[in-house]
Amino acid sequence: MISIVDDDEGCRMAAASLVRSLGWQATVFASAQEFLQSGLIDQTSCVISDIRMPGLSGIEMHDRLLALGYAIPIIFVTGFPTAALEAEIQARGAPPLFAKPVDAGIVEQLLNLLLDSR
Repeated sequence: MISIVDDDEGCRMAAASLVRSLGWQATVFASAQEFLQSGLIDQTSCVISDIRMPGLSGIEMHDRLLALGYAIPIIFVTGFPTAALEAEIQARGAPPLFAKPVDAGIVEQLLNLLLDSR
């Protein structure tokens, strides 16, 4: 299952549609808190998450997951990419940060790479 965490409903639904079209199950969450409280973390193979969201950011969610003992691969996306943000993501061992809208082919390649290595 791929969990999609994004406060923008249009982005969330587009990502879910793409993931489903590639043959994976997708669940959607409007916030990091909603995902963390969902009870579905154990069933999640990968997360596609926005960085900037109200409440917890995608980066803060990643840190909480690690603190809870979950090393779930995360694909970070943002509408506001910067070099500093890219460096922060790289320091956490995540794949490169992608600017919205993310190319469907790139998402497919990343999911295949991340899920085949598990």
